[in-house]
Amino acid sequence: MNLGLKGKVAIVTGTNRKGAMGHAIATTLAAEGADIACADIMIEGAEAVAEEVNGMGVKAIAYKVDQREYQQVADTVARIRADLGNPDILINNAALLRGGGRIEKTSVDDWQNLMKIDLDGPWYWIKEVWETMVEKKWGRIINISSVAGVLGGFGQANYSAAKAGVIALAKTAALEGARVGITANTVTLGVIDTSGGRINESEMFQRIKAKIAMREFGEPADVANLVAYLVSEQAKYITGQDIHVMGGLDLFTY
Repeated sequence: MNLGLKGKVAIVTGTNRKGAMGHAIATTLAAEGADIACADIMIEGAEAVAEEVNGMGVKAIAYKVDQREYQQVADTVARIRADLGNPDILINNAALLRGGGRIEKTSVDDWQNLMKIDLDGPWYWIKEVWETMVEKKWGRIINISSVAGVLGGFGQANYSAAKAGVIALAKTAALEGARVGITANTVTLGVIDTSGGRINESEMFQRIKAKIAMREFGEPADVANLVAYLVSEQAKYITGQDIHVMGGLDLFTY
């Protein structure tokens, strides 16, 4: 299937590690012909991913950016426009997965820092790509959320609240973009193994696996393939949705 992504410019945040989610999404979109802006605060990892993507016959450039800072995001989008062209696709993947402990033990600093990364950051990116998407009458936005954002997470009030927030953010972007050719959706994840199988050595993750209907962890490709479809021409009538990729972790099992 031709997804119609050749020549599109995609920003993928959180591309600092090969084998992880951002890497899988970036290479999957590149395989469909999209040029990729690899954005991450850890520039060395993003450069390694960009180098691999460049070897796939498309353009890729790594950008160091701390998405807690609005001006850094704005400046980075301006550089992407100059280097690659106006962004057509935004994948808000970068996030900090760290709870602050139980509510009464979570510090104000832990709460605010995680919110800046996991909720403020995605909004900054959307804000900065929005105008040119409207002008082109074409845009695709994907926010990556977590099972904690729909079920809550013990000791993860900050992370759960932020990940619930990006679902609502995507729905609002879907409403505002519906008549100007912009779609926005959320892909909400269960446990995706980015460790190359080492996750199975953890007793905690084995307990989680027992609660998954499929009794298996997901793989980055399971997410990347869905993302590629959602940002394609074929998915032009899908917007405002929160699609779960979690093997039935959110189902009642016994």
